[in-house]
Amino acid sequence: MLSTLGGVLIGVSAVMLMGTLGRVAGISGIASGLLDGAATGDRGWRVAFVLGLVAAPLLLLWWRGDAGIGAPQVGWPLMAVAGLLVGFGTRLGSGCTSGHGVCGMARLSPRSLLATVVFMLFGVVTVFVVRHLLGGLSA
Repeated sequence: MLSTLGGVLIGVSAVMLMGTLGRVAGISGIASGLLDGAATGDRGWRVAFVLGLVAAPLLLLWWRGDAGIGAPQVGWPLMAVAGLLVGFGTRLGSGCTSGHGVCGMARLSPRSLLATVVFMLFGVVTVFVVRHLLGGLSA
């Protein structure tokens, strides 16, 4: 039930951002706009969006006693490497899963369709390699 509500909220926030500001709700673009300083005129909504991403699991933790994201399945070093690889892929693909997979697919963007297929394919390959070839990695 909560995952369905989360999906609906993601969709509603993407539509609201596009409808009110004409912007795509791509997390990587929103965050990089804050970090590189290029987004001086639209800093407020970017800060609010990122704070909402951080506040949501904290509110869920307060409300239910569980943030809903589960415990890490691998150690911090592997998560850091994975995060860097995701960041590299985001730059290489000119966007992230939220920008391409949620917003781009909704706009029927061929580039986003291709990017989403590549994301999914690499996700499947990664899970196969980690679980079946490497024997699973644990924390």
